[in-house]
Amino acid sequence: MDIKGKKILIVDDEEDLCEILQYNLGNEGYCTEVAHSAEEALERRPRDFDLILLDVMMGQISGFRFADMLRKELKSNVPVIFITAKDTENDVLTGFSLGADDYIAKPFSVNELMARVKAVLKRSHKDRIKSQGISKFGPIELDTARKRLVLNNRQVELTKKEYEIIKLLLENQTKVFSREDILEKVWGSDVIVTDRTVDVNITRLRAKLGNFGQNLKNKTGYGYFFEF
Repeated sequence: MDIKGKKILIVDDEEDLCEILQYNLGNEGYCTEVAHSAEEALERRPRDFDLILLDVMMGQISGFRFADMLRKELKSNVPVIFITAKDTENDVLTGFSLGADDYIAKPFSVNELMARVKAVLKRSHKDRIKSQGISKFGPIELDTARKRLVLNNRQVELTKKEYEIIKLLLENQTKVFSREDILEKVWGSDVIVTDRTVDVNITRLRAKLGNFGQNLKNKTGYGYFFEF
């Protein structure tokens, strides 16, 4: 996951802490904005951020109240990490019940915070990809919603049958499919085509996959499979 360009909103009324967080997050490649109150944060379009670092004890609108508004009124699933001195068990449970992704008690180490930020963003990225109908296989992304394959962030132009073959093999890695299996699953039993049709499509797929074409393998006498 590329962290460059990931937007983080820091919401805390301690200006010194905000400066420290902004400096260290910036050094890690994140884009940050600061709000010194929940009211100010609401004006920053919080839905547009990839992560919110949120203090609990602030002004008129507390961090807990802000998180509740974020989920219920703004209908936003942006990840939230609470950063607060309120660290009793009840406080932590309240935070998670409001949809928090993590809860860090003050004082904390910057290294710990950076590790947790990265972990939450990575988990959120995976969840978002899954919800969008995208399956990842190493550098290969299979977009089942749009029926396309992306390799190293570049879309590979495939025919319908090529897409269905690679989808079958990627989703069942190391399982060997005979030509007859592929014909039945991709073309169906009502269509009359020869085994040679499968070989031709496999050859085209290998060429389109570039260096990863070698991962589309043949087990002599049995059939085809995909293995990283």
